[in-house]
Amino acid sequence: MHAFFMPPRQVKIGDAAAFAGTTPRAIRHYHEIALLPEPERGGDGRRRYGYEDMIRLLWIRKMADAGIALDDIRDAFATGTAAPSAVSGDGIEGILERLEESLAEQEAELRRQRTAVQRMRTEGSRMGLLSDFVTNRLKSLPEGLLRQADWDSLLVTERILGPLGAAVQATRFVVLATHPTLREESDRLDDAEEALDDSVAVDDPRVAEVAGERHAFESALQAVIEESRLGKDDDALFDAWDALHPAATEDGEGEADLSPRRREADSMSVFEAIGKMPYDFSPARLRCMELAEELSAQEPPAT
Repeated sequence: MHAFFMPPRQVKIGDAAAFAGTTPRAIRHYHEIALLPEPERGGDGRRRYGYEDMIRLLWIRKMADAGIALDDIRDAFATGTAAPSAVSGDGIEGILERLEESLAEQEAELRRQRTAVQRMRTEGSRMGLLSDFVTNRLKSLPEGLLRQADWDSLLVTERILGPLGAAVQATRFVVLATHPTLREESDRLDDAEEALDDSVAVDDPRVAEVAGERHAFESALQAVIEESRLGKDDDALFDAWDALHPAATEDGEGEADLSPRRREADSMSVFEAIGKMPYDFSPARLRCMELAEELSAQEPPAT
């Protein structure tokens, strides 16, 4: 006949951890943050854990597995009764409510991230980085016609001016991708502007010359856009944007610009972007850009 087994009145930290399904290191951490009171120690100086300690360890393990922060668990114990294992029902209810709200937010974020990843796989890693409003403008183009620099520019523009600004800029790349002569001239001008490095003085005649060529090119490019259906498509872009964001154009009805009312909340002004987005432009190149803008401003408005 077997003798009746007598359970220990107290156990060492290793046995307590094994029973609760945790580790001695975790239990020591609970002591450090005052989540689990320090138990009495035996004659050998080691901690000894009794029944109430084990109950609290099980509570901690279960609540931590549910995602409740250790600080919240400690607060719930603090508002309970005097018993070591007691937990305030009201306190836990409030914690669980906050946890549920947090989990719902995390689920929504995960769905957003998963949708973004699926879209990148469907649209391609480059096009998928841009919003639908921009990519819809480019879907008529055969794959491979846009360059990496075009995608990069659209990404920056969308960050600054939002999807509407990037969609309008996409029209430019559509024309360049489908008009080899314009693309060739654009490349030549890009090289000429890049040549205006720090070795070129601001008042060098080449600065004004390149500015004039840039102005002439932009006028020719705009003429192609206006003569094609793309000009009308741009008008439709503004209408579509206003339809999607009616509040953004309140008191701005009829405007055809990229004012702050038409930008997304996450976008920034051009002024803000200048101070945050690095561009390796020399003073001569910046002056060239200014001169080109001045030439455009001097032209009479199109009728």
